[in-house]
Amino acid sequence: MATSTTDTGTAGTGTLETRGIEPVPVAERHGRPGQLFWVWFAANISILGLPLGATLVASGLNITQAVIAAVLGSVGSFAIVGAVSIAGRRGGAPGLTLSRAVFGARGNIGPTLVSLLSRLGWETVNTTTAAFALLSLVTIVAGTSPSAKDHPVITIVCIAVFVLCTVLVAGLGHAVLVAVQRWATWVFGALNIVVGGFLVATVDWAAVAAAAPAPSGAVVAAVGVIAAGTGIGWANASADMSRYQSPSMRAGSLVASAAAGAGIPLVLLISLGSLLAAGDPTLATAEDPVAAIRDLLPAWMAIPYLVAAFGGLLLSNHLSVYSAGLTTLTLGVRLPRVYAVVVVDVLVTFVGAIYFMLIADGFYPPFIAFISALAVPITAWVGVFAVDMLRRRHYDPVALMDTSHSSGYWYRGGIEPRAAAAWALAIVVGYLFATVGPSSEPWFTGPLAGTWFGENGLAWVITFVVAAGVYAALGGAREQR
Repeated sequence: MATSTTDTGTAGTGTLETRGIEPVPVAERHGRPGQLFWVWFAANISILGLPLGATLVASGLNITQAVIAAVLGSVGSFAIVGAVSIAGRRGGAPGLTLSRAVFGARGNIGPTLVSLLSRLGWETVNTTTAAFALLSLVTIVAGTSPSAKDHPVITIVCIAVFVLCTVLVAGLGHAVLVAVQRWATWVFGALNIVVGGFLVATVDWAAVAAAAPAPSGAVVAAVGVIAAGTGIGWANASADMSRYQSPSMRAGSLVASAAAGAGIPLVLLISLGSLLAAGDPTLATAEDPVAAIRDLLPAWMAIPYLVAAFGGLLLSNHLSVYSAGLTTLTLGVRLPRVYAVVVVDVLVTFVGAIYFMLIADGFYPPFIAFISALAVPITAWVGVFAVDMLRRRHYDPVALMDTSHSSGYWYRGGIEPRAAAAWALAIVVGYLFATVGPSSEPWFTGPLAGTWFGENGLAWVITFVVAAGVYAALGGAREQR
């Protein structure tokens, strides 16, 4: 893979990042937490936060409880994201590359594959939803039916436009991505505020005031749903962005930048979605959330709304595609980072979006349920990785890039047995408490899903506790320096 001794990360916003997963030299780490604030803010102004908030009201919460769940779930989960990003500042490498030091060169393959599946899954959701938004724009201008299956060629063009816009930024790399995320946030953030103002005008305040509070257990479950659907899925990608951070940056600042950067837009969007759903519960189960929300607006607001929806999804996809490219390289694919982004992400998301828009009947409930199920193995990774971080202050840059028998992170047959055992056991235990699939027709129900933890959606919490506890008990972090 290509390397660069001149790439300065966030310093040169007009240059192509040619670095792959190799650690960034300390002399080239000039990043500041403020830059990460805008990265996480931009990645979370997606319109998908509205139907996420609607699910809280559909589960029985009133608006006060929904806001509490939004704050605790989104801010809390992204505080975890910020904590994991500390490893990126220490080692200067992507999160799953640093994970080789914890799991071993071969043992790291499992967590890396799970991370890649999660990233590609959310990219497919973003691409499909954004293509629906762009198709709606085109059909409004043309005055034709908004159905994708009525316009297959236009639909494919809409998908291609979104994918191209994503790759143009994610492919250029870290410096361009950071700059674009910051300035685009102001543009699309302003549009979201305007659209949000009109949506607030449609709120049925009488229904909001009349809503009875749900039991405390439902609030706990809602916090888990929000955490699993927001920050947990980003945790193993956080170091990908923080690897250019200056070693002098305080750990608390990294945590705050992620928690506040993502928390502010998420709390606002989730709360607004909860308000809207109080008067229109169907929003929580809409097959096409973009169209469902558009129907709440005056006809003349459709265009600015759809532009805001497209832009917000694009900003989220930039970060996801960039991270997926690095994750692909960590699996051992021998391509420059730019080509890893293009080959893997473009192929999977393009084909996936075509299938879900033109072939499949229905999309969001089962597909998002599948992606959410990945929160269990991702959380298991976070638990092991977090315990390791408590003791480790150094990552060997040579050993991180050496996946042969001579690697300093080869351990036993390429696997660190304590980390691998803790990760695998936590996954098994987590799924015992989990219900996988749409709530109406679950694909799998764990034997302990009927317990308080299972019924309240806390399988991922159990997973974290088991992963961290078992790894710590096995002494997996004791010998780190």
